[in-house]
Amino acid sequence: MSVVVVGLNHRTVPLELLERMAVPADRLPKALGDLAARPFLTEAVLLSTCHRTEAYVVAERFHGAVQDVRHFLSELAYAAPEEFSDHLYTYYDEAAAAHLFGVAAGLDSVVLGESQVLGQVRDAWQLAQQEGASGPQLAALFRHALEAGKRARAETGIGRGVTSLSQAAVSMARQRLGTLSGRTILVIGAGKMGEGMVADLAEAERPADVLIANRTWERATTLAARIGGRAVQMDGLAAALVEADVVFTSTSGTEEVIERDALAPVAARRPAAKPLLVVDLGMPRNVDPGVRELAGVTVLDLADLRGFVQVGLDQRRKEVTPVRQLVAAEVARYVDATTARGMAPTVAALHEKGEQVRQAELERFRARLCGLDARQQAAVEALTKGIVAKLLHDPTVRLKDSAASARGERLSTALQELFGIAEEQ
Repeated sequence: MSVVVVGLNHRTVPLELLERMAVPADRLPKALGDLAARPFLTEAVLLSTCHRTEAYVVAERFHGAVQDVRHFLSELAYAAPEEFSDHLYTYYDEAAAAHLFGVAAGLDSVVLGESQVLGQVRDAWQLAQQEGASGPQLAALFRHALEAGKRARAETGIGRGVTSLSQAAVSMARQRLGTLSGRTILVIGAGKMGEGMVADLAEAERPADVLIANRTWERATTLAARIGGRAVQMDGLAAALVEADVVFTSTSGTEEVIERDALAPVAARRPAAKPLLVVDLGMPRNVDPGVRELAGVTVLDLADLRGFVQVGLDQRRKEVTPVRQLVAAEVARYVDATTARGMAPTVAALHEKGEQVRQAELERFRARLCGLDARQQAAVEALTKGIVAKLLHDPTVRLKDSAASARGERLSTALQELFGIAEEQ
């Protein structure tokens, strides 16, 4: 059975389509269960972030599995397959591993070397384990991907500088306004992205005030207390929006938290000399597209962020080649380990068969051997073991050397039939 990844990301589709494919955190368990239940899939992990939605699956049949994922995405986005099929990428086995390892290493992120994606890969796998969707094949793949991602950041400079979406968002706002010092900042969403932005603001800026709004009041108050800010109720956003100079949104819900009709009277109450900058990092977007039409309001979203992070990447781009080399080495190590595991049952069954024959023959000649002393019995034991080991040595080596190839499959089948070990395996 093959490991297959089918997905789309910020490189292959426009933001409008990508946000339709995004799976909010509260819907992930149900979506994962739906995916894993498809007929040609035996294992599944669903990775859905701001910039990608990818299904990693173990396929009973390759084409059937790809169709299963395509239909899943179609139902997820309420979109006909022809709307997005041309944007999908599909990799299997070694190429699937190379893709995931590159994702974990930050090579495929909007912000090159992004640190958050490693945690997102880990969380996606852990959720699949909790939901019973991930099995041994995907466990081996994702465990190795996490190792590759950690090595990339520890052994290269891919993680230097601005390497998270939250850092990039704060930097983009600073560039747009000149400075965030002395400004009033409103952060809507106290999840991981919101926490990251608050931490970056506290470390790099000196805002006059930081307001935190979140659907869960306790999280808002906890995060606000951590940086000496103020928590505000979600139903009190109008007052906070009058006060704010900059708004960062990063909620995981599917509903817009800033709507044009609600913001229009707020914008009218703001002084003309105090424009409002809104940075929307939500996926799907948290801000009504109509807000862009309001005078005195500027909205930047993930599409704007992509353009921003292309500037100033020269130093980290130099690290791409070393990271790709590291990823290639890790993929080779993963393939070696995986193919060895694939042949292990046949090899083990072959040696077990040899040991059974050896023991049976010793038992058959037990009466003739009973007169031997301990030293002579040990010599017979060593001699018979050596004969079996030498006899099975060449078949074992050839089987392992041809693992993951058509020849290896033929040899494995032949050994099972010739030695009668198919059922024992």
